[in-house]
Amino acid sequence: MNLEVPFAEPLSSQPLRGEILPGEPVSTEAPDDATLLDSYSRAITAAVERVSPSVVNVEVHHLQRRSRPDQRSDRSSGEPHERRGGGSGFVFTPDGLILTNSHVVHDATRIEVTLPDGRRAPAHTIGDDPATDLAVIRIDATALQAVPLGDSQQLRPGQMAIAIGNPYGFQSTVTAGVISALGRSLRSYSGRLIEDVIQTDAALNPGNSGGPLVDSRGQVIGVNTATILPAQGICFAIGINTAKFVASRLLRDGRIRRSYIGVSAQTVSIHRRVVRFYNLPQETGVVVVGIEDRSPARIAGLREGDVIVALTINNIEKPVAGVDDLHRLLTDAEVGAPCSLTLIRHTEKLSLPIVPEEAKN
Repeated sequence: MNLEVPFAEPLSSQPLRGEILPGEPVSTEAPDDATLLDSYSRAITAAVERVSPSVVNVEVHHLQRRSRPDQRSDRSSGEPHERRGGGSGFVFTPDGLILTNSHVVHDATRIEVTLPDGRRAPAHTIGDDPATDLAVIRIDATALQAVPLGDSQQLRPGQMAIAIGNPYGFQSTVTAGVISALGRSLRSYSGRLIEDVIQTDAALNPGNSGGPLVDSRGQVIGVNTATILPAQGICFAIGINTAKFVASRLLRDGRIRRSYIGVSAQTVSIHRRVVRFYNLPQETGVVVVGIEDRSPARIAGLREGDVIVALTINNIEKPVAGVDDLHRLLTDAEVGAPCSLTLIRHTEKLSLPIVPEEAKN
């Protein structure tokens, strides 16, 4: 059998891509500034062209009651009026699912989405999670382009970061910078701590909230959410891996289930003698300052002044150095699951069994 390929040259005569042939001059010159800037510009342009068709403007309407003097008395009576707000979002499935910030759409009475091609469509909320400041809304429209989602675990400080959104109503505004830091923590407006937040110096302004943070390959790596005022160049985005998890739970359940034990608490320092005597792994804990009636904490026998230092889940004791640690450990997996609290009462170390319940959002 003849296996010869017609018109094929011998392998040895075909140089590999990038191969330097004998006698060929080797360039040792570094690329000039113009070449580097052109490459940088092309990378940004390509990323924006890939993602911007999926970035939308989210307009929300809230119905509020406005106080006005009552002519018959000195009291004020409520008069309903509509307040408008807005932000950004991006389509992440072709059937019209849009990811945005919770604080953009929370408690909205009406939501309208404007697509890059000018089409407007009403939207409704699929799920809203104030604890991570993320929400999923849906529109009924055709010919939608979904963004490609990246992996925020693969990011490194110094990487290019591109923000796309609608600050102050200026649609499809692009700003670029770098990833300044990873693993930041940010307090959501619900009071919980959001973990693994991306810090960037890509400029964000009111209206950017909910828009995508994009890498040089045009993949969404975060959801823009906040700035620190009056600081400049300190902006934050929720990592896309967090957004993927939250979006999947919102699509499945319409909400995120979290467990709670029913205490109000504060982070406090523990006396060094107590730390040394019980060989505690940290010098801080959570002091109970209030207990809800008929809550798991009340049933378990917690008292005001108790200092929680650990939570045992599945026979694994996990230290609790502060309120945020307690929130982090009380996930949906612990709803209805027997646990135990390790605490310091006065100078005595105790262990109390407790069964966390589902938090009421």
